[in-house]
Amino acid sequence: MSLLTRFLQSPPVRVPTLFPPRVGPGDPRIYSFNSERPRIIDDLVLRVVESHGRDEERLLFALNEAANAEVRRLATQRDAEAEVSLDHWRRLLRRLGKMSHVERVEALKKTVRHMGEDIAGNFDVRVFRATRRMVPGVLTAIMAPSELPHEIVRTGWPRVDSLVTAEGPITRLRELARTGTLVLVPTHASNLDSIALGYLLDREGLPPVVYGAGKNLFSNPIISFFMHNLGAYRVDRRVRARLYKDVLKAYSCLMIERGYHSLFFPGGTRSRSGMVETHLKLGLAGTAVEAFARNLTYGVKRPVYMVPATINYALCLEAETLIDDWLKGAGAARYIIEDDEFSSIDRMVAFTKKLVSLRSAAVIRFGEPLDPFGNPIDEEGRSLAPSGKTIDPATYVSRRGIPSVDAARDAGYTRELGEMLPAIYSRETVVMWTQLVAHVLYRHLVAESPGIDLFGRQRRRGEVAMSRERLVAEVGEARDRLRALESAGLARLGPVLRNSAPDEIVAQALSAWRGYHTKVVANEVDPDVVIEDPNLLLYYQNRLVGFAEALAGPDQVAAAREIAGLTASA
Repeated sequence: MSLLTRFLQSPPVRVPTLFPPRVGPGDPRIYSFNSERPRIIDDLVLRVVESHGRDEERLLFALNEAANAEVRRLATQRDAEAEVSLDHWRRLLRRLGKMSHVERVEALKKTVRHMGEDIAGNFDVRVFRATRRMVPGVLTAIMAPSELPHEIVRTGWPRVDSLVTAEGPITRLRELARTGTLVLVPTHASNLDSIALGYLLDREGLPPVVYGAGKNLFSNPIISFFMHNLGAYRVDRRVRARLYKDVLKAYSCLMIERGYHSLFFPGGTRSRSGMVETHLKLGLAGTAVEAFARNLTYGVKRPVYMVPATINYALCLEAETLIDDWLKGAGAARYIIEDDEFSSIDRMVAFTKKLVSLRSAAVIRFGEPLDPFGNPIDEEGRSLAPSGKTIDPATYVSRRGIPSVDAARDAGYTRELGEMLPAIYSRETVVMWTQLVAHVLYRHLVAESPGIDLFGRQRRRGEVAMSRERLVAEVGEARDRLRALESAGLARLGPVLRNSAPDEIVAQALSAWRGYHTKVVANEVDPDVVIEDPNLLLYYQNRLVGFAEALAGPDQVAAAREIAGLTASA
């Protein structure tokens, strides 16, 4: 009997979770990744083979389904990848019926290893340290070249730092990161999200994270170099094989088990509409529960903390493409957009140059941390019951006091967390001044086009104007209502909205839109403001759909209700 056969017939093997020495005292966990990478891949193969290789029917189905899915995909791609891989999958399909069980297991091992090597990231400490020094200077050179000589002689990069604001319990998160594993679950608006968040984490003294990035983003050689060397792992959303998804989840689970702080976007993809996500896909984020349970079965009591966050921009680089996709109903068909503004160097340069004129480009707000089961955490990182008493999260994954891994049970906990996050996102969303001005203008457009559906209204380019005086007045009234919501803990105001007069808020929004997007959002024609592009206006105002009725005065309720109804089509 072969070793492989004995392995498959033996009781389930528990893969130990090891924590080898770090690169240096106090260095982030991820600094050790490259030395651990081969072992992580080995454990990944072992875990997936153990899961699929015991049952002959399950093994045959997994290989057959994967091969058929890949043949269908590659046959339509007709690219360099297809030239290399298509024949391999076709040969596997032809041979599967004649292969012995051991041969199929060997084929599974090779397939999983190939998938794992393609997925697994890399982390080069030298690149990370160089990037820390280089990125702020590069951003300053692009956004404010005249200020570069002054910035060089200063401590830090204050011009760049002023553009991105961090809010929330950051000191507390630093403490939790020392004793447990952070799993960040932010909203997702732009391909810039992971870059902005990574920069801010480093600036605020929080540890670097590993995160999944669409494989299409690695097609840009410059972006690919940094992403590949700074913790990103590749997620090929074109691959529909169930086996690939199992490998991806197992990789994510192993990373959390080993203490690597992680980042997942529960929305799955960027919000096409610009609205705060309400329908979440917690597939990979759900591996936090499994990782926590697995570690307990190995005797490793490492806490896992879920950290909701909202990423809020005054301008969104890809707004034009995203809202057009949403209006066309193409979000599902074009799950991966390869030709948006993010892929254009010229548009990225234009975007960053525009940021220099803004007082606040982005606000990233962290919510209060939770345990993997949605319970709040006290100051010492202990889980709290609704009564306020401390509870042991291990009881959620134990049977008669013994921790266990149960996929169905863990999926239920993940669904419950997914039901909680939209409400957290809503109250932690930071309203930017561009969004409030867009909302007031769009509400006026709705009021001026009664009886017209959404798509008819979007064609009214340059037809509807609002006096600037009235716009300023309504922005001031809406801002006051937002302040009341903030006092009740239901909303957050960005720094410009909180500290500027209504006239200045309007002026800054009109200026921010001017000259960045290829289409004019709104044009000031004294004494009016003319709505030129209802689509972009819709995108920016959609961030406030959930607040529409609360921000409306008596004469604006009807239009506000119609805007609030947009959530049904999101």
